[in-house]
Amino acid sequence: MHYLKDFYHAFLHALKNLLPIVVVVVFFQLLILRQIPDDTLSMAIGLLIVALGVALFLQGLELSIFPVGKSLSNQFARRGSIPILLSFGFAIGFSAVVAEPALIAVAQQAQDISEGRIDALTLRLLVAFSVGLVIALGVFRTILGWPLHWFMICGYILVVIVTWFAPEEIVGLAYDSGGVTTNIVTVPLIAALGIGLAASIRGRNPLTDGFGLVALAVMVPMISVQLYGILVYSSESPAPEQLLDAAAMATGPTGALKMLLELATMIRDVLPIILTILFFQYIIMRRPLSNPPKILFGFALVIFGLYAFVVGLKMGLFPIGSSMAEQLIGLNQYGFIYLFAFMIGFATTMAEPALIAVGKQAEEAASGKLNGNVIRILVAIGVAAGITIGVHRIIVGGSMHYYIMGGYLLVILLTFLAPRYIIALAYDLGGVTTSEVTVPLVTALGIGLATHIEGRNILIDGFGLIAFASIFPIVTVMLYAIFMHYTTLLRQSTANRKVNP
Repeated sequence: MHYLKDFYHAFLHALKNLLPIVVVVVFFQLLILRQIPDDTLSMAIGLLIVALGVALFLQGLELSIFPVGKSLSNQFARRGSIPILLSFGFAIGFSAVVAEPALIAVAQQAQDISEGRIDALTLRLLVAFSVGLVIALGVFRTILGWPLHWFMICGYILVVIVTWFAPEEIVGLAYDSGGVTTNIVTVPLIAALGIGLAASIRGRNPLTDGFGLVALAVMVPMISVQLYGILVYSSESPAPEQLLDAAAMATGPTGALKMLLELATMIRDVLPIILTILFFQYIIMRRPLSNPPKILFGFALVIFGLYAFVVGLKMGLFPIGSSMAEQLIGLNQYGFIYLFAFMIGFATTMAEPALIAVGKQAEEAASGKLNGNVIRILVAIGVAAGITIGVHRIIVGGSMHYYIMGGYLLVILLTFLAPRYIIALAYDLGGVTTSEVTVPLVTALGIGLATHIEGRNILIDGFGLIAFASIFPIVTVMLYAIFMHYTTLLRQSTANRKVNP
């Protein structure tokens, strides 16, 4: 009965997160487009299945992975063994990202659109390995107390350099791959690890030293995936028979066998994080799990929730994004496309549970310097502006290279100007904005626009919106912190002049 009550609340919460999307879509369908898509019922059922999947998935995480992962983080922090902490950071980063629903969706779309040239599993393993390495590096940074801003400045300079040499077919996908790594599974685990470490080490500040792991996890896959793209696109195109094989694999079996195969795939996706936690719990710490039946039940919910989520995506969110793109282009009034992009970006971000959680953690860690609600509004404006700029790039056909390099050069400049206390948090906020609901919808919108605008290439122009959604929240939060910092200095200076005329 207790589990049913928790599931009911989780399901309502998932529906609440979907509500802003429904409101925006209904607004455009009734007042602007004045038409209803033919497959509206299928989309509505798909959205309900997405909510069901998210609720099961979150419930499973709460029963199994989250409590065990947090417990292990605290045990390792108390034990103080650097090699164990680094290996745990790598293992958690790798296993959580491999199971990330949004990354699974983006990787599969990239494989389909590139006709098998980009391999979905290779892409996911590469991103997961990159995140594992960088989480281990971030743990090491927290232990030694090195300032985050130098890591981020050097890292994004490297990102910009690699972007200059990367083939245009891979740039948008690479940035999107970085944007989707930190989400429903990774953010709570990674944030708990960083803040727990900073709180347990003398001389460390949870705000400046505890945040930043999420930001590093976003940045490094952008580099590794672009290097993968340079390798893939420097070789010859796959032979026609290879493309046919890829198409046959994408089509696959039908009916009950297909459902069983998809469920087996979900088990394969979640298995790494389960094995990681069990290995460190029993082999390294040599302690039994506190409640094995409850944890096993939680793992089962994670698998079935992930399966329902992916099924719902195919029925609901992907068709909504594609349908809205096609309908809005049919109006021949691009202003409505910009309006839709801004509204969907703002609405979904304000309801993002990971952002709410990080905002609360930041408010507590900042001791009155920050307001969680103000942070959410700033981030939502940043995401909305970023998606709108990304949509503009698709419409006018500009090069992704220049937009992205310009965006990150602006971020690097603001990093030098912003007060130190905000930097790690600002970078982390850029990584938690792309939710399990936002990513599929925004990806489908970008691909839909690239499909229906003449002269656009789906692989080159269709991806990249998630990247814009990740860059501009960093900009808005840093600009706000800079403004508040210099406003405070101005007030103090004015007060001092009044006291000492």
